[in-house]
Amino acid sequence: MYKRDDAVSPVIGVILMVAITVILAAVIAAFVFGMAGNVDKSKTTTVTVERVNATHLKLTHFGGAGAKELAYQYPFNVTVGDTEINAGSGLTKEVGSVAYYNIGSSYPPGTADVTIVGNFNTGKFPVYSSKI
Repeated sequence: MYKRDDAVSPVIGVILMVAITVILAAVIAAFVFGMAGNVDKSKTTTVTVERVNATHLKLTHFGGAGAKELAYQYPFNVTVGDTEINAGSGLTKEVGSVAYYNIGSSYPPGTADVTIVGNFNTGKFPVYSSKI
């Protein structure tokens, strides 16, 4: 009796090769486009900003998972509008620290852009950004 089983093996082989190619392409794309790894790029720490009066802000550092990684000297850069107001003193890396900043001029409520950048051991990351 004559059997025609020879076509089964090439079809299965082609299907397996296509599946392996698709899986390999997905793994390579995940690494190339940054989907895998480097999850720890962002840091977390909490800073609140209160407006004391027209020219002064009160900043409080509440800590967070990344607070231990803040740089010891100059842990935060504080910017109001286009002016950096952190002159090397003020808010420290210690949880619970409070600092008062003179923003120089009177901004009407809700118009001053305040940005705080944390200086971590692995780089700089935004901590707070809002209008006050």
